Amino acid sequence: MDFLRWLFEAQIPVGGSALVLREVLGNIFGLASALGGMRRKVWAWPVGIVGNILLLTVFLGNVFGAAAPATLWGQAARQIMFIAVAVYGWFRWQQGRQGSTQGRAIVPGWASNKVRIALLAAMVAGTAALTPLFDALGSYPPVWADAWTFTGSLLATYGMARGWTEFWLIWVAVDIVGVPLLFSAGYYASAVMYLFYGFFTLTGFFVWWRAEKRERASASPAPAVVGVAP
Repeated sequence: MDFLRWLFEAQIPVGGSALVLREVLGNIFGLASALGGMRRKVWAWPVGIVGNILLLTVFLGNVFGAAAPATLWGQAARQIMFIAVAVYGWFRWQQGRQGSTQGRAIVPGWASNKVRIALLAAMVAGTAALTPLFDALGSYPPVWADAWTFTGSLLATYGMARGWTEFWLIWVAVDIVGVPLLFSAGYYASAVMYLFYGFFTLTGFFVWWRAEKRERASASPAPAVVGVAP
């Protein structure tokens, strides 16, 4: 109990303000999970879940009696969604690793044009549908930004579980909106981490793109050599 009380109350002094320790730790676990995802390691999922649980308690603000800057219902709900999708991704990648001879949990691939259109439509529709809900719950404005980051995070995490290379680009779209929102709401540790994620996700995109081309080439049968009879 003493450890939990310390964990919920601990802060890191920075200049004239302080950062919530759970926010910093949650983002560190999130970064470790992203690194594991880039390398297609199954452990990325459980590590990410630990970070999600920590950040859930942060974004719920005063619900936990903590001195958090503001309550962001979209960010909090996003952590619950992350946990649910992570369980699916964990199971799917575990199955992929068991059937792989390369030690990789999944082989990157591109989504079809039909899936891409569906992802874009879901991004817009999800944001439009969740904005009034988060607004009614009292989420920090602009509320549409909270809804955008929630919807994009859901789609990106699902895309990662399916092995679609495009999921990295969805994260970029999330970060473009999410970073200013977090800075405005006073979640500076998360904002700085998400700013770093923006560059990291671009790197991850190219890493998966190269891996997809390399593994597709290695899986292609070698062209037959036509000999000339003497």
